[in-house]
Amino acid sequence: MELMERAFKRMGARVTFAELNTRSRAGNRIVSEDLALDVREDGEGEYFLISRPASSTELIVLDVQAELKHLLLLSRNGTEKHRYLLGHDERHWFVAGIPERNPVSRVRDAMNALKPEAVLENERGLRSKLRQRRSNAARVRQGEWFFIPAPHAHVEKFMILHNEPLVRSGGGKPHVCEELYRFGGETVYVKYGSRQVLSEPQYRALSEGKRTGGRWRLMRRNPRVFVRGRVRHLDHKTVFLDGWHEVFSNTENLSQAMRNVVFLD
Repeated sequence: MELMERAFKRMGARVTFAELNTRSRAGNRIVSEDLALDVREDGEGEYFLISRPASSTELIVLDVQAELKHLLLLSRNGTEKHRYLLGHDERHWFVAGIPERNPVSRVRDAMNALKPEAVLENERGLRSKLRQRRSNAARVRQGEWFFIPAPHAHVEKFMILHNEPLVRSGGGKPHVCEELYRFGGETVYVKYGSRQVLSEPQYRALSEGKRTGGRWRLMRRNPRVFVRGRVRHLDHKTVFLDGWHEVFSNTENLSQAMRNVVFLD
């Protein structure tokens, strides 16, 4: 525990440990059967809460980058291993699951593992130090969203939406786009106040009572989305996109902890 606390202190953060139970499992952002990670807040500000069962999962800090305020955490339970990037982004601390296909051991490699393939491809010609900036010649980033310039995008003007939110099924505050155009994707039904997402056949298989008794919102899963103008978020500085940009989410949905998180619009 003391070694963990030192690592978090080097990053500039506080950490608290607790026993994982049903209640804590329901309230945390990143959860598995043997670990829950979250950012909480008290009178002194934000802190990390790490919850584990009594039969403790082993935790190892693989790397700390104090200047970036990031650390890479490994959880190990028998042969099962998971990696998490914990750090600070603009105004708040965050936790992100790293896809298991990327057995990284350094913070910078974990940051790259969270980038979708389209972003990595666009950044190939950039110098290494420019690739971790929130904005570079290849793309703009705001939180978990990447925006890649798409000057040749064909946009139907009558289908442009205004002040439209970007959101994922994992919840969180929406990123609101001044202008947004979308097409394609799968029709899904999302239940208000929960993370339940049903395909059209699944929704139609529900009883009439469940369909009418719940508040369902019709949305598109994993559509292609283009945005232009200002993108606002309560926890991030507003970005201005001069011209159409295609939207890509980071890859944490490919990690086991976040496998049920999808792009909804």
